[in-house]
Amino acid sequence: MNQPAVVIPEKLFFKIGEVCELAGVQAHVLRYWESEFPMLAPQKNRAGQRVYRRRDVEMALRIKELLYEDQYTIAGAKKRLAYELRGGKLKSNGEGHDEVNHHEGALRMSSAAATSQKNPEDREALKKVAAELREILALLEEQNKTFASSKK
Repeated sequence: MNQPAVVIPEKLFFKIGEVCELAGVQAHVLRYWESEFPMLAPQKNRAGQRVYRRRDVEMALRIKELLYEDQYTIAGAKKRLAYELRGGKLKSNGEGHDEVNHHEGALRMSSAAATSQKNPEDREALKKVAAELREILALLEEQNKTFASSKK
């Protein structure tokens, strides 16, 4: 499920449509990310149109990776990006888990571990586990609905 690396053209500036095409998201998604992630802040030209630089495009691609591939929440992705931009160490809570992922749940911790190791095999294995856990959750929710309707 790993996608090939996106080749960013050698240009100084990109329009929002070009960034959307490179990132594979719609413009409203990109604008929402701008409101949520202060590190994604394109300039505006005289006409008021967004003008993205290469670092903005790279940031949009990283945000997409964290949200879509690594399955971070918005809050978790913000913390992860802030950590990456600081270049510092993560604080440990004493249990061997990163503070960034402490409140994201076990699924997020597993995903973060795969991200930090950059091991494709581990990452794929964790994605499979996450998918299986979602299937189990769906079955439990369905069973709960059946149980609740039979009590009526």
